[in-house]
Amino acid sequence: MFDIRLLRDDPEAVRQRLSTRHCPVDLDEVLRLDAARRDAVTKADKLKTERNAASKGIGMRKKAGEDTAPAQERVRAIGEEIASLDLLRRDIEEKLRTLVLAIPNLPQEDVPVGEDESANVVVGTWGTPKELPFPARDHVALGEALHVFDLPRGAKITGAGFPLFTGRGARLERALISFMLDMHTGENGFTEVSPPFVVNRASMTGTGQLPKLENDMYHVDADDLFLIPTAEVPVTNLYRDEIMPGPFPVRRVAYTPCFRREAGAAGRDTRGIVRVHQFDKVEMVAFTTPEKSAEEHQYLVRCAQKVLERLGLAYRTVLLSSGDQSFAAAKCYDLELWVPGSKRWLEISSISNFEAFQARRMNIRYRDGKGKIDFVHTLNGSGVSLARMVVALLENGQREDGSVRLPDALAPYLGEANLVLAP
Repeated sequence: MFDIRLLRDDPEAVRQRLSTRHCPVDLDEVLRLDAARRDAVTKADKLKTERNAASKGIGMRKKAGEDTAPAQERVRAIGEEIASLDLLRRDIEEKLRTLVLAIPNLPQEDVPVGEDESANVVVGTWGTPKELPFPARDHVALGEALHVFDLPRGAKITGAGFPLFTGRGARLERALISFMLDMHTGENGFTEVSPPFVVNRASMTGTGQLPKLENDMYHVDADDLFLIPTAEVPVTNLYRDEIMPGPFPVRRVAYTPCFRREAGAAGRDTRGIVRVHQFDKVEMVAFTTPEKSAEEHQYLVRCAQKVLERLGLAYRTVLLSSGDQSFAAAKCYDLELWVPGSKRWLEISSISNFEAFQARRMNIRYRDGKGKIDFVHTLNGSGVSLARMVVALLENGQREDGSVRLPDALAPYLGEANLVLAP
């Protein structure tokens, strides 16, 4: 959640930074409601002090045999005023919370300013994008010929955007999940968790999916539950309303399926499995202190990069602009894979630092070295997304005879004999 104290202290600076985030919220109304709330609290506190003093005086007058009826009437009147102010405060707080929940996180100072992805900056590359000496096929042609997936049957079962992996494709998915989980838990210091795949409204609000993205989510109306769009939601909510003991950083990793309606994405990459409504993903989540936040962000980026390097896939690291990063992120890097069949870069991982934005919404805190309680910083990153990984492996591993050679790193999970997918 946006820290309203920043708006109180320097409204113009906040306006300037939020102008790069397409913030639709009336900040003047936020300030007005905030001032009205504090005024109601101050008045109620003064009345409570007056009521307490008057109540003590009534006791003393009774002992002295004096008439206390006027004083008692005043105490009742004060109580009614306090109750009225409390109702006013609650109404103001509800309106204020609705507005503040719609304010995005402030971008960090080094985030490029821009309207969209056109202002993103490539900050690093690894490997050489593969150019094939024969006519390249895209992942749809390869996947169908090699019986990796059966998209028509997936659509028959559920609808478009719900892929069905079959045989060697299903085994490849399982191998990739195990490969990445083993790498993150065995080498990178993460503890694996297996969370629920549906969450309540409070969890979705805590990470920032609600209220902004509700139309993009799958909702179970009868129970007011949501299918998770990413493991970020249940894993970050592990510590909601808690004071974390540390030591920091605390790192968690999880495999989950992910479900996204993506209501605003109709017509974009609808062919194949690049943009789907259900996909598997391994997600990294970290909790740390503010002073370690930037360092932990770079660590998560490196963990995701190592997955791609181990699989021998050329990638580039992109720093997102203020207009392209997510609602809750203060800074975000994307990792993009080269796919020669489509001759383009394809996002495979997003690694974000949310600073205290999510922790404030979820009330996740820690005690610093002096015992002071403050909000943790939360971070997460794809470690990585599976459907697009399959796209990259098929298109980069394709050979002229129509077969596909998978990376040696998957041999422990598939067996040497199964690294070549042949028609």
